[in-house]
Amino acid sequence: MASTAVFTAFVAAATSVFSVTIPATNGYFNVGEIMVYTSALLMGPYVGAFAGGVGSMISDLSLGYPYYAPGTLVIKGLEGFIVGYLGTRVFPSISGSGWRAVTVAVGLAFSSALAYVGITFLSGDLSPTLGGAWGIPAFTINLSVPTYFWPVVATAAFAVILAIGFRHQMRSGQSILSVLVGGSEMVAGYYLYESFILTLIAPTSYTATLAPLTEVPFNIAQALIGLLVAVPLVRSIKRITRGREFRLQGNETPTGKVSQ
Repeated sequence: MASTAVFTAFVAAATSVFSVTIPATNGYFNVGEIMVYTSALLMGPYVGAFAGGVGSMISDLSLGYPYYAPGTLVIKGLEGFIVGYLGTRVFPSISGSGWRAVTVAVGLAFSSALAYVGITFLSGDLSPTLGGAWGIPAFTINLSVPTYFWPVVATAAFAVILAIGFRHQMRSGQSILSVLVGGSEMVAGYYLYESFILTLIAPTSYTATLAPLTEVPFNIAQALIGLLVAVPLVRSIKRITRGREFRLQGNETPTGKVSQ
């Protein structure tokens, strides 16, 4: 319970300390994923789920985004559970050829989903709006994204995942793949929540300019920042705590001399 409370506070603080309003979505960009992933990879799925969901929901309420709070509770809670469950229970029990098969399966699933979403929702003429907060002028970028762009990106993503799974240290690879799966759930969850649920529970004035598509790249960036910081952070923390456990088990005396 103490660990859950502490990590919930960490998630709420990390999410609230650095936030940037995204006017087109009535939402905000933040770096809370760092602590969501750290909590899940260190403490497991249940602490990760509670800290991720409740801590992020507290931030939504405190920063003035109440209509996102119900979705955040579920989406970030499930994200923390997925990362914790895969990273601490499922993937560590797999070794050798089994791990390579998991890497291929995760790579295929992730790249296939990326290609489908890109071709279905992010191809053709797009006009995302940026700016509009803190006195920054709002401007619209007109893009024309060809359909073949997304299979190329998906193929590159598949190659990167294979490289992570086959060439990186196994424990780091397990954490990275866990975060990729959990982060994908977060990106998809918010897109669906904004597209179908938020339009029902929020007033028309709140959703009149809502553009769920605009927030997708920001959520992807949140997940990637969380991955880049949380994975090495967790690895360092585990290395330090393993050293302390080694000393506490009587292998080293308080003065630093190895016991006989």
